[in-house]
Amino acid sequence: MAESSNPDASRKRRKIDPDSRTRIPSETGPTRWRTPAEQLTYSSKLVDALRSPDSASARAVRDAADRVLAVSARGKTRWSRAILANRLSLRLARINRKHRKAPKPPAAGKSRAAPRKKLPPVQKKVKVLSRLVPGCRKVSLPNLLEETTDYIAALEMQVRAMTFLTGLLNGGGAAFAHSGRNVGSS
Repeated sequence: MAESSNPDASRKRRKIDPDSRTRIPSETGPTRWRTPAEQLTYSSKLVDALRSPDSASARAVRDAADRVLAVSARGKTRWSRAILANRLSLRLARINRKHRKAPKPPAAGKSRAAPRKKLPPVQKKVKVLSRLVPGCRKVSLPNLLEETTDYIAALEMQVRAMTFLTGLLNGGGAAFAHSGRNVGSS
């Protein structure tokens, strides 16, 4: 009877997912972005996206590169789903812009904003980091760190592919080919 008087004893324990113990952390981790096959797949998709006629501006090139990176991630991460969803939401916003109502004027008595609480330095940095990684604004710290490591690895692969492509476009293609450095190698 002593256990029934304890309020913590009546709570159910959260069951640990049996798959989480057997899952390999590197399955979705940064090492996946370092494989030559992923690099080659991303590079070929990037070249195809850049060949489209609508990728003339720098912003269009960046958007195409990000979209291809998100597609290469196959939607397994928050950041890739956020990039793909953002494109759709931008398209919907463009349509809804035509049908927008006029904004209401602010109330007269509520011109002062409430004073904000100052965050500790670590929390400030976590907040900044969560804004840098797409789709991670309201994610716990462990999930944010995992998404960040995967996003950084994906961006590194993107930089390698784009560096190679700029080398080819600048006429240094022969130098890249003869140096033994290609799209698939790090």
